[in-house]
Amino acid sequence: MFLLVYLISLLANLGIIFLIRVDPQLHTPMYFFLSHLSFCDLCYSTAVRPKLLIDIFAMKKSISFLGCAVQFLTFCTFADSECVLLVVMAFDRYKTISNPILYTVNMSSTVCYLLMAGVYLVGLGDALIHTTLAFHLCFCGSNEINHFFCDLPPLYLLSCSDTQVNELVIFTIFGFTELSTISGVLVSYCYIISSVLKICSAEGRLKAFSTCASHLTAVVIFQGAVFFIYLKAKFFLLSKSRQNDLTVLHLCDSHVEPPDL
Repeated sequence: MFLLVYLISLLANLGIIFLIRVDPQLHTPMYFFLSHLSFCDLCYSTAVRPKLLIDIFAMKKSISFLGCAVQFLTFCTFADSECVLLVVMAFDRYKTISNPILYTVNMSSTVCYLLMAGVYLVGLGDALIHTTLAFHLCFCGSNEINHFFCDLPPLYLLSCSDTQVNELVIFTIFGFTELSTISGVLVSYCYIISSVLKICSAEGRLKAFSTCASHLTAVVIFQGAVFFIYLKAKFFLLSKSRQNDLTVLHLCDSHVEPPDL
């Protein structure tokens, strides 16, 4: 089942990127951002799922300390980038509907590339902060990660260092990122609705709303999943219940301090 889901995701995202690349009619800002959305989804999925598929059948479910850091850095970079990119896409939809005549001028290639550079810089910067703080902790106790990949909450459970600063940084950055991105999407859609209501024809209003429906659906699914996973993490990841063999990784050499590895 996990393999099937991953293959569908892989083929769908690669298909979207390929079609947008080869079809000149799709060389517009909307599809430019959509191709990068597929790229982000492809990257953070690939950071986790292949290792998960191997661990399901492997007798020894282990990951190296460096491999754990790289996995989390990759996952966090592209997951955060997708979160910010959804806001950029909402802004793009607003520009399309509010002023379609000047759309290509306002959303020129230079503007699109600058926006995407900002998206990836925000994602990478956030990931580097969390990764640096997390993997400079001392891990001197158990090396069993109660999760199917290297995420921060289960890693902090293994540390014998004080993780209060790390938890504060997670709360601050996560709260700011979620608040700013959700606010950005809501503000953009308020302007979009206001612009759509000014359209005289019912057909025009329906067409305008239809262009935003898929994006709004993606925002709800993505942000809903993020809230479910991370706001409920303490109930699922801090549990003292018996660990399932399919969801336990062993962090190799975790008893040694990170600088010596």
